[in-house]
Amino acid sequence: MASTTTKFVVVVITMLVAAVAIAESEMLQDVCVADLSNAVKVNGYTCKDSTQMTPEDFYFKGIASAAATNTSTGSVVTGANVEKVPGLNTLGLSMSRIDYAPNGLNPPHVHPRASEIIFVLEGQLYVGFVTTSGKLIAKYLNKGEVFVFPKGLLHFQKNIAKAPASVIAAFDSQLPGTQSLVASLFGALPEDILVKSFQLKSKQVQRIKSRYPSKK
Repeated sequence: MASTTTKFVVVVITMLVAAVAIAESEMLQDVCVADLSNAVKVNGYTCKDSTQMTPEDFYFKGIASAAATNTSTGSVVTGANVEKVPGLNTLGLSMSRIDYAPNGLNPPHVHPRASEIIFVLEGQLYVGFVTTSGKLIAKYLNKGEVFVFPKGLLHFQKNIAKAPASVIAAFDSQLPGTQSLVASLFGALPEDILVKSFQLKSKQVQRIKSRYPSKK
């Protein structure tokens, strides 16, 4: 009998703890529109006074049309994140539009704070990601098809057609963050680290580093 009572008490306590955890994870207000003018951040933005909210806080037209793709890689990413749509603050989601010139490439990069799913608006792409064991998971995509990039894994997209291409990307973060592989390595790491890591000559490393000025 005592054993049954003990088990019952344990189950009840477990349920109460779970209920408290769930309750604490719920939003404490309808919305928390980001106050982008406030420099104070606590893993996100502070909330604007709710009486000052407007429809514009929840609206963005920046991904309605294709961006110019005359860049060094032939691709442009236009983000619709909390910095562009303050109403996304605390909601854990955002979007981007990526436009590619013929043969354009969105170079290898990671999103440290989000998984990503893309929907092909136009064109044909070769896309993929690399697992932590070094396995490439890649696929050719056509208009209307979808592909997923898991959180924090290195990935890329390349336009393989002779016409422009575009995708819409969705993220489970209000600000996914983007870390470019090449720019991060050659723009930040010391020359001797790069020479030894890639088995290159100093002049080769210097030539690449000159394209990616370090950020102070």
